[in-house]
Amino acid sequence: MLEVKNLKKYFTSKKGMLHAVDDLSFSIEQGKTLGIVGESGCGKSTTGRAVLRLHEPTSGEVLFQGKDITKISSNEMKSLRPEMQMIFQDPFASLNPRKSVGEIIGEPLRLHKLCKNNKERQHKVLELMETVGLTDRLYNSYPHELDGGRRQRIGIARALAMNPKFIVCDEPVSALDVSIQAQILNLLKELQAQRGLTYMFITHDLSVVNYFSDHIMVMYLGKMVEYASAEDLFSNPTHPYTKALLSAIPVPDIHQKTERILLKGEITSPINPKPGCRFAPRCNYATETCFKEEPPVVEVSSNHQVACNLNV
Repeated sequence: MLEVKNLKKYFTSKKGMLHAVDDLSFSIEQGKTLGIVGESGCGKSTTGRAVLRLHEPTSGEVLFQGKDITKISSNEMKSLRPEMQMIFQDPFASLNPRKSVGEIIGEPLRLHKLCKNNKERQHKVLELMETVGLTDRLYNSYPHELDGGRRQRIGIARALAMNPKFIVCDEPVSALDVSIQAQILNLLKELQAQRGLTYMFITHDLSVVNYFSDHIMVMYLGKMVEYASAEDLFSNPTHPYTKALLSAIPVPDIHQKTERILLKGEITSPINPKPGCRFAPRCNYATETCFKEEPPVVEVSSNHQVACNLNV
């Protein structure tokens, strides 16, 4: 469904060029979910937006169903938009406070002229509301009148309105209560099974990404440090950063002893980064080579890739 090759997205700042996404390559099979995890500021959301061309990539290729969308015109991209949608992180900020629920969900249908008249559009909106678990009585309600869970359901319904094939989920449950998180995740899984959707699921919650994803990519300061199936990543983490992340997951059993890996040292600046591994200043295993040479991406086992000099 999606293949990304050497994707880069740089931003100009007063101090230099900020490398938000730097040379990422990955792919997502149809009907599967790729989870992207990492600390805040590692470039997860920028990756999702660059893939959809909400941010224009600095360089690289984004092949959607074999077609490089970075080289097509804005008009061609507009015709492709219905197939590629996004669910945003903040369910309140992503909704127009001046529009009702019915207007928000019906907006993409109106813009792309997918309904013959208002009556048909209203019928379609009510169908979408039922699909995501919103009652008909909320049709004329406004976002400020609803809780976070219902707002996020509106965002999901809006994304589904175009009957897409691929959806970028940008931390869709991070702003919600735990009980509501479970409802939204189960809803997304049901929709994937029913409609054959392909997801890019961006989050910093490792428990969520383990439950939701088929494959996981771990990012650090714009770079991919590890890529593997969810099962393989959690049973056999290889990169020191991945191991530190997994050690931070809370364990329900208070009697179970867990070894917490504490990261020390300064985070490397993503502005004009120096050669070498960007994780080296915080890595307990860093050698002189790590500070001078960028680690190549190597395959340590079947479909398990790591960017670390220790594995070369």
